[in-house]
Amino acid sequence: MIGQKIIKWLNYQKKRHYLSVKVINLNKINQWIFNKSIIYHKSKKFFRIVGIEVSSNLYERKWDQPIIIQKEVGILGIIKNKKTNKYLLQAKVEPGNINKLQIAPTVQATKSNYSRVHGGLKVPYIEYFLKIKNIKKYNQSEQGFRYYRKFNSNILITTTKNLKKTPNHYWFNKKEIMSLLKKKNIINMDVISIFSSSLNKKKIDKPINNILDVKKWLIKFDKKYFIKTKLVKLSKLKNWKLSNINIKHKKLKHFSVLGVKVKTNKREVNNWQQPIIKGKSMAFAGLIKTQINETDHYLFRCLLKPGLKKSVFGCTINSSDISIYNRKKLNSLEKYFFSKKEKKNITYENILSDEGGRFYHCQIKYCISQVDTNKINHLPNNFIWLSYNQIVEMISKKRLDIESRMLFACDNIEHIK
Repeated sequence: MIGQKIIKWLNYQKKRHYLSVKVINLNKINQWIFNKSIIYHKSKKFFRIVGIEVSSNLYERKWDQPIIIQKEVGILGIIKNKKTNKYLLQAKVEPGNINKLQIAPTVQATKSNYSRVHGGLKVPYIEYFLKIKNIKKYNQSEQGFRYYRKFNSNILITTTKNLKKTPNHYWFNKKEIMSLLKKKNIINMDVISIFSSSLNKKKIDKPINNILDVKKWLIKFDKKYFIKTKLVKLSKLKNWKLSNINIKHKKLKHFSVLGVKVKTNKREVNNWQQPIIKGKSMAFAGLIKTQINETDHYLFRCLLKPGLKKSVFGCTINSSDISIYNRKKLNSLEKYFFSKKEKKNITYENILSDEGGRFYHCQIKYCISQVDTNKINHLPNNFIWLSYNQIVEMISKKRLDIESRMLFACDNIEHIK
């Protein structure tokens, strides 16, 4: 249950934050170069959009696509007050947010932003995170099908100081966060990503597969499957149509690249233009959960993604287009999320947005289905059961993709540090 204070605060933030987003032609984006080979900012900071050619024996096909390159490692940080056990989050508008304003981390900033390349205002509370030593250990991967080798530092720090709160920030307790995670598009993905990297292990955990067997299984997978990538000019993409207006798939599959003109009043910079990626439709990510040896286990699928160097554990099933599950015959795992007969097994279901700074109106429907393992007789060779503690360990080793990290965190938010 969300308290009246939070509802009042959210309504107040919606009134005081102005945001206007207008879709514009790619060749009209101020301060950006679009020359049919690459899209980049005149400062050569922020990010670039190029082409990539991909081949993999896991997917048994070749494809090409645009992809974002952003070598800068951003900071996603949450401050926790150790005395009150509350977390400092902020109301933040992003051009790609479908509902404009969402709840974001204490700090959510690229290096270009907190270095003030745009000439804007200082990022509040950034100093608490910049003084952290060996910050790389907090890095987690971003979307591996849309970013190329992109990482952000996901950091939760504690303090006993009474920090001066800005009007955009609010202290939330754990129960309030748990309630908000059941609401559509309220908490943004970066908050959940940080929490996924800040989960406590359980005292009792009896995995069906011991960790050495999991590591051997992963080595075997990595030897069997490969993914090869080659960065190319946008003009070399065979399956995509480039125009002065946008970049889109020739068969209108997958995502597109647009330009946007943004005006707001509560950001470090209040007027800017940029390219942004628009998803084709609602995406889907689902995890199957079960009890084995009185321990929570989740069914993961090992994946290769063109933007990631290593294989990662991903959700049991996922797709960038949820409508495909309406058009095809459901397989033995898909039925636990989409069959009317199995709907009773769904224990978590919500729609959450992709990060609105790079992705325009991109939403994912997240689901967890509680299934008796006796019903699942045969699994493809890239699927494996992992226990709760094993998953926490794999997150620390950076081996879970962002969608599975988020969904796992939504289901276990009561265990955040």
